Amino acid sequence: MNPIEQATESIWQAMSKGLPAPEAMRKTLTLADAYHVQVNLLRRWQSEGKKLAGWKIGMSGAAIRARMGLAEPFAGYLLDSGHFDSGHSFAFDSLPRAIIESELCLTIGKRLVGPGVNRQQVLAALGAVAPAFEIAYTGSIMADFALGIADGAGQLAFVTGAALSPFPRGLDLGGVAVELRRNGVAVERAVNRDVNDDPLECIAWLANHLAKFNLALEEEERVITGSITRPGPVARGDRFEASFEGIGRVSVSFV
Repeated sequence: MNPIEQATESIWQAMSKGLPAPEAMRKTLTLADAYHVQVNLLRRWQSEGKKLAGWKIGMSGAAIRARMGLAEPFAGYLLDSGHFDSGHSFAFDSLPRAIIESELCLTIGKRLVGPGVNRQQVLAALGAVAPAFEIAYTGSIMADFALGIADGAGQLAFVTGAALSPFPRGLDLGGVAVELRRNGVAVERAVNRDVNDDPLECIAWLANHLAKFNLALEEEERVITGSITRPGPVARGDRFEASFEGIGRVSVSFV
């Protein structure tokens, strides 16, 4: 096996046991290699009967990318088995060291194929928007960015509220304000454009990124576009609710 196939097999064996990528693999992959491994692992999940639900975009803001020394956001796949409706209760012990992020979830209404996808094409292709939480794990990405990308980009699950469909073309996604409440207490209010790049530009980047692997953004796939509120830890007994101005609410609990 070549190095990419070897890395795919090693991570797959760990994933099959519910474990993160082996620590012995740290600093062995380039970012380009990591994305090839990520796509290989997605195809393995699909061969096991899992369905692709869509994609996540991480580090969508220029400030966080500058701190991390990155020139562009990063991407990871979302599996349908990791998608839950608003109000879902997770078993706390099933999500070790999880963090929660408040994100927009955009549904693709018309296939987007790169390269060359631009903002206007994304706007025309959107089918719906919903409030969402991502439940993530950042340990692997912070320890070794490339290995974290290969190992699923820190994705554990995502939760969505009721969607606005069809997508309201006049909605200013950058201007969406989010209020996050933890156990009934408001803990943060943030505006998307103060934290993240234009979500439409981010989705255009994603479509063009996927084209390198002969993939496209397909109709009905969902894209979560980066945390608007600060990523925060969860504790047993926590209940979170986020209100997205002009869009709706989403809630989740950990028991």
